[in-house]
Formats: sequence, C-alpha cells, structure tokens
Amino acid sequence: MRIHRRPEAVRALVAAVLVTCAAGAVAQSLPASKAPPATLTPDQQRFHDIYKELVEINTTHSAGDSAQAARAMEKRLVEAGFSASDIQVFEPFPRKGNLVMRFKGTGARQPVLLLAHIDVVEAKREDWKTDPFQLQETNGYFTARGSIDDKAMASAFVSVLGQLKQEGFKPSRDIILALTSDEERGDVPSNGADWLVKNKPELLKAEFGINEGGGGELRDGKPVLHRVQVAEKMYTTYELEVRDVGGHSSVPTKSNPVYAMSEALSRLGAYQFPVKMADVTQTYFARSAPLAKGQLAEDMREVGTGRPSQAAIDRLSAIPFYNAQLRTTCVATMVNAGHAENALPQSAKAIVNCRILPHDDPADIDRQLKSALGNDKISVRYINKPLASPASPLDGALMKEVDALTKQMWDVPVIPAMSTGATDSRFMRNAGIRMYGVSGLFTEPSDMRAHGLDERIEIARLYDGREFLYRLVKRLSE
Repeated sequence: MRIHRRPEAVRALVAAVLVTCAAGAVAQSLPASKAPPATLTPDQQRFHDIYKELVEINTTHSAGDSAQAARAMEKRLVEAGFSASDIQVFEPFPRKGNLVMRFKGTGARQPVLLLAHIDVVEAKREDWKTDPFQLQETNGYFTARGSIDDKAMASAFVSVLGQLKQEGFKPSRDIILALTSDEERGDVPSNGADWLVKNKPELLKAEFGINEGGGGELRDGKPVLHRVQVAEKMYTTYELEVRDVGGHSSVPTKSNPVYAMSEALSRLGAYQFPVKMADVTQTYFARSAPLAKGQLAEDMREVGTGRPSQAAIDRLSAIPFYNAQLRTTCVATMVNAGHAENALPQSAKAIVNCRILPHDDPADIDRQLKSALGNDKISVRYINKPLASPASPLDGALMKEVDALTKQMWDVPVIPAMSTGATDSRFMRNAGIRMYGVSGLFTEPSDMRAHGLDERIEIARLYDGREFLYRLVKRLSE
C-alpha cells in the first residue's frame, strides 16, 4: 500500500471521535496490553506458521519471487482441506504470481472477495537492525519486511479460510481469495489485481470485497478508533514541457524555458481546485467535530453539514491533510532543464502529480490544470491516465458487521475515510465491486513503519486483527 502519514493534529483529533455502532453488540473488550499470548491456540499456531513462511519469502521486485509465495499459500490451503481444483495460480510475468481460490458456498448470496497483495517494497539488509526477510519475535513485536504491509492480511485470510474449512463451515456465499503481485509498483502491466480484472474478471466477480487501506489506531497502547477506507483518490501524472531554440548563455533571451516553466509552476502552486464533498467527506468531518476544540470544531461541524462558509473552508484548507480531503490536488514533484551550464536551455520539463477526488471529473481537472499553468506554449501530456474509482456505500451489511464487531472487540468508534493514497481497491471499484479497506490491525501512528526501516507490528495486535477478520468473514457468510 502506498501510504501517507497524517499530521499530529489529526491524530489528536480522531483519537476520540464518536460514531454510532450497531445496537445489541455485547461482549468483553479486548485488553490494551501489549503482552502477546502466553500460549497459542492451535489456530493461532497455524496462523503464526503461515505468517512466518510468507514473510520470509522475499517478494521484492528486484530479487524476490511472488510466484513462490503464491505456491506456498496454495500448499497451505490444500493442507487445510481445499481441493487443488478450487485454486488457481497465475504467473503472467516471471516471478509475478497471483493466487485465486474459491471457497464454494450455497449460492444463497453473492460472493465476497478477500484481496491482499503479497509483494513488498525493497529492504536493504545493511539498513535494518536485523535481516528484513527473517521474522523476528522480540520485545512484543513481529519485525520483518511485510510484517504489516500486506502479508499480515494475506496470511490472515489464508489462515481464516483454512480454519473455516476445517470447522466444516458451509458459507451462504462463495468466498473468493485473491493474493496478488506488484501492488507496490502501481500501474504496471504486472500488477496482479489489474491483470486479473482485465484477463480473468469472472474469477473475481463479487458483491463486495475486503482489502487493505484501513486499520485501527492506538494511543499510548490503547485502541481509540477503527478506520474503514471506503474511497480513494484517483492517481494521475502529467509531464509538462516547454521548448526554445537555446543559444549562448552570454546572450540571454526573454524566451528562456526555465523561466517560463518556473512561472507556470508558481501559478499552479497558487491555484486551488474547487471544494467538492461526498458522503464520506461530510461523514468524516461530522463525526470528528464533536471532539475537536474551538474554531477547528466549528469549522469541521460546518463541513459536516455540507454547507460550510468560505472562512471555514479557508481555515481547514490551511492544514494539508484536511485540504487533501476537501479537493483535488496537483503538485509539481520533479523538474529538469538545460543541457550545459554555458548554454541557454532548449527545454524545461516538469512532472506534476494529481490526486483527483473520486467524485470529480478528470476531464474538468485537465482543463483547470492547463488554465492554471497560463501558458499555451507548455505541452501537457498524461504519463498515466486516472482510473475511475467510485466510492463504496457507507451502508450495507459489511459496514454494519464492522461496527458491531469493533464495538464488541475494542469498544471504539468506526470512521469511514477516503484515502489520499492508492491501493488495489481502485481496480475492483472500477470493475463494479464495492471495496472496503478494513483489517482490525491496530498500530501507533508514531510507530507506523510500513515501507520504512524495521517494519513491525505488536504480536498481540496481529492476533487480534486475525481474530477480527475470522469473525467478520464468518458473519458475512453465515
């Protein structure tokens, strides 16, 4: 998962956000202690073994093999009692494996999709305290590359389906498992989720699905909220270029491409795309407002009503995280110009990355971008075009079960959210599958190490997350 980190102000705010949870959910909340289980149940031990095996298979792009990982998970599923005919492994590109399995149900309801990627970002041994591809179990943490992103969910899904199979569970719907490659590399041909949607769409067809993108938040070791990703921004990148004849630097001209590009990028930097709100935006701010303070609380409350004043919008827009929730953003990320220190540049290029609201019109954003640049001599071309990714509904069976289980296990609010980053859910949403990013995995924002050095998760929290996914999948399929 390509992620962003939220500012401290956001962490402080959302720590106590209130949300209504399903009525009648009763059970004891899980403790906030970091202590891992003293002894593992047989199901926890099987999960541990699957997790360890998957984490210790290097699945980086440079040297790894996700096909090996897919085959290893295929073996685990067969050992749990699934027929080999229920499982397919595709390797459309060397070392890029994707597994699809169908746990056949009665057909009373439409299928549910469990999606997780098994590739990981690069990890250099010399940078880590320990071998990133050897699972460490020390000081109450599991540490390894992929220990969270995304092999925690992938191994949990394999373990959960294996347990249900061994229990003799008869689902009311087919449960589809898809473990895919190259999520971390984005919109490349070998992205497994995208490849499956384009080449094997019949295997993934489902009413809704569960993926990464959400998760729980801890504060000082205590769960404070459980986030569910119901939408994400569309990702697109432009290349800008302006050219000139160049010449000797001792005879400057007014048509210097460096100045032309700099002025255009300055205009773009000053431009703000219009505020456009959807249900997820209003719900996020409305549920956050009661526990904010002062002017911030008032501003968030206004946004939550869907009728905010311009002053409220301006104040919230001054905070980068909130600004990204309210509107499409486009930002210059790379520049390149000139060919010699003593020559006038013949060209200047820039890369502009846009994150487009799921309810915005990409064609209109394209027009606004070109207008904001204010120079028709600058060519503008897509490097990659945005993929439509409509938001998933905030109501329905899955959200109700997540509310109820979260109340039961942790007694914390559930917050629907729009991700400003990107996950493979965009391919599924584009194909008509309602996706929800929810994991039951709780982490401290200050200790979020996915993609970073010494990636880790608390041992107890991993087992809790696995238990949450077990209960959720079972409830959705009873």
